[in-house]
Amino acid sequence: MSARSMLEPGAGIPTRLLAVLATVAGVAVANLYYNQPLLEMLREQFASTTLAANRIALYAQVGYALGLLFVIPLADLMSRRRIVVVNLALLAAALAGTAVAQRIEAVQGLSFLIGVCSVMPHLFIPLAAQYSTPELKTRNVGIVLSGLLVGILASRVVSGAVGELWGWRAMYWIAAGLMVAASGVVVALLPDARPNFSGSYGELMRSLLTLVRRYPVLRRYSVRAACAFGSFMCFWASLAFRMAGEPFCVGSDVVGLLGLCGVAGALTASVVGRWIERVGVQRFNRAGCAMHLAAWVLFGVWGDSYVALVAGIVVIDIGMQCIQLSNQALLFDLEPSASNRINTIFMSIFFTGGALGPFLSGVAWSAAGWGGVVATGGVLTLVALALAAKKE
Repeated sequence: MSARSMLEPGAGIPTRLLAVLATVAGVAVANLYYNQPLLEMLREQFASTTLAANRIALYAQVGYALGLLFVIPLADLMSRRRIVVVNLALLAAALAGTAVAQRIEAVQGLSFLIGVCSVMPHLFIPLAAQYSTPELKTRNVGIVLSGLLVGILASRVVSGAVGELWGWRAMYWIAAGLMVAASGVVVALLPDARPNFSGSYGELMRSLLTLVRRYPVLRRYSVRAACAFGSFMCFWASLAFRMAGEPFCVGSDVVGLLGLCGVAGALTASVVGRWIERVGVQRFNRAGCAMHLAAWVLFGVWGDSYVALVAGIVVIDIGMQCIQLSNQALLFDLEPSASNRINTIFMSIFFTGGALGPFLSGVAWSAAGWGGVVATGGVLTLVALALAAKKE
């Protein structure tokens, strides 16, 4: 397929293009998570507090949520390829800037910009939904989401290892190089898709409010997924601090390797996509929330054990994929011509929950240590479960 060709809704997506979408989604979203295994190292480097280091993860999540809200809707108005290339260029610059930063405030600010520009996967997910044949829609969405999840997992492993071997700055230089390479792939292979909206950017943004008012299911699915993601991020935003203390006393490499345990969640995504309509959104949500609660019990009661940590990571990752994909995939059927804007609303709310997680986690850690983090994560999961318990 030529990079200049246009996709037709419902005509199907070539396997090669799906592979490109999944791969670029993975390397783009990875930028959001490189910091997690490195937070303790960054805290020591800049002689800052745990709360200040935690803000690096927080600002990245806030930036991501705002990028979803203000950048992703543009795909209904203009060329997706142009949006992706501009974002990749800004990412390369922000990552290189982080690599040379001399103050933690600079790292925090650049993390915000990295978050804003790392939203490309959410241009690809609705593209996969809108241009797939009906019988392959949820499968193809699951494939792109699997690429995104593999990128998240690989980011933690790679950044942990690179940080331990060559320091945290090397990781950001490597990430900047990956964004330059991804730009070349996008220019060569990503086709354009016809805009779905005719009007101004202001009218486009106002249409988001119309969609929120029109579809109560969009509001409900988004909020309960956001609560679950906040719980999920509570764990990952505090893990580096937990592993640096007794009884573990280990560095970023071990934190990154623990992230690899979440591969179960990435493998689950493509399977969940095939079973959502058969099993039901509500059942998947309840099962995912039950897994989250089980994981927090493991972290809280047996949190001094590597076995419990590994088991908890596997369970919480699988639960998160059950919750996210079951809530997200079927929303694209609400109004196919507005798929980017529907995805924008869902993911903006979703990552607002993700930003709330590191914030609450940092406050809880400062006030009550690991026990406070466990309690906070458990409460957010219970809120998500209460919303999932409501009848459709």
